[in-house]
Amino acid sequence: MKVNFTETVLRDANQSLIATRLPFEKFAPILSDMNKAGYYSVECWGGATFDSCLRFLNEDPWERLRKIREAMPDTKLQMLLRGQNLLGYKHYPDDVVRKFVELSVKNGIDIIRIFDALNDVRNIRVAVEETVKQGAHASGAISYTTSPVHNLESYVKLAKEMRELGVSSICIKDMAGVMSPREAYELVKALKENVDLPIVVHTHCTAGLAFMTYLKAIEAGADVIDTATSCFSGGTSQPATETLCYALRDLGYEVDLDDKQLSKINSFFAPIRNEYLQNGTLDPLMMATDTACLDYKVPGGMLSNLVSQLKMQNAMDKFDEVLTEVPRVRAELGYPPLVTPMSQMVGVQAAQNVLLGERYKSIGKEVKAYVRGEYGKAPGKIDEKLAEKVLEGEKPITYRPADDLEDEFEKTKAELGDRARCDEDVLSYIAFPQVAEKFFAERKKREENTVAYTIRRID
Repeated sequence: MKVNFTETVLRDANQSLIATRLPFEKFAPILSDMNKAGYYSVECWGGATFDSCLRFLNEDPWERLRKIREAMPDTKLQMLLRGQNLLGYKHYPDDVVRKFVELSVKNGIDIIRIFDALNDVRNIRVAVEETVKQGAHASGAISYTTSPVHNLESYVKLAKEMRELGVSSICIKDMAGVMSPREAYELVKALKENVDLPIVVHTHCTAGLAFMTYLKAIEAGADVIDTATSCFSGGTSQPATETLCYALRDLGYEVDLDDKQLSKINSFFAPIRNEYLQNGTLDPLMMATDTACLDYKVPGGMLSNLVSQLKMQNAMDKFDEVLTEVPRVRAELGYPPLVTPMSQMVGVQAAQNVLLGERYKSIGKEVKAYVRGEYGKAPGKIDEKLAEKVLEGEKPITYRPADDLEDEFEKTKAELGDRARCDEDVLSYIAFPQVAEKFFAERKKREENTVAYTIRRID
């Protein structure tokens, strides 16, 4: 049996460990070697990379993707898409979703892993349809979690619904690293028996289960696993690529990875990892095993951002208290899987409850929108008192939230005028208006300074 590998160092591994602060210039020199490694795919875009490029790295995320594509012509490039939320934190109109998928594929993406934070299949339909239309691989992702309302039958039902939409594979997305080896074996086995599609498994090392979970998932028939080059593996990241390559070959599985290239890739990233350790961007806490996550279900990216948030407020002494509050908030919100944007909503609300000294003294606008049904159907029942406080006598919506949204792309394009140089700029603005405006202004200023410098050199 052959096992394929998706390498995550360019996206989820660095998102989980260093809050997506890895600029293109840091990894550009190694891309040609990654192109020769034999990966099934390289996850390099989507998730928090888009926001981080504009907000923190002063990069055009679309240009970043095109550069990666140029340097890796022989490797499938993969992205993570939040369904109707795209790469933002709210629902966008269907025309924006379709345009975003279209341009993602045209700029270099081969595989789009599409999920909804609530596993509401209505919220991934348009993205899946457009991905298939553009000739790319749509991978339907199950946001895996454990709770009184999540079980094997519900996940199989969800996978069947995704298959009906036209996805080419099913991914079990265990963003918090809480799936046990037994659960992985049983779920993969059930999916293989009920859905005739390749099965991808994604998990994190946070709880220390990941290597065992992958081995049992593969034993049950999993086709692809997500791993990270070893120096960016472990902790809140994925298991090590090299370790699993070695172990699976030793067990008799076929693995098409080039060991020499893997060694070269890890040697390249190791000094970068050390640099982030020294400057404090990589907190050693993110590299440790923390079995408490089996209770609070916090995914790697959420954990690193939560640490960053508390540090900025000089409140790291409240870290354990906030983590204890997270499962309480999650239960009161109907047990949503803690994946973007729900992980941010629950995490911020839990932090506010602790830092303000009174639970729900302040309720975030996103949480209010969720309670009103604006993100889709909650997996379980929302706490009645919380619902009453938010709804104030109104009834939550029960239809697909995006049905309320009017087309936005052409209207925004006209409003931006020459501030947007291309359709990609328009989408950046729609996703993050204020951040994109600032980026456009700084880009223009950089270019003007470059021209002025060139003129002076000529003179």
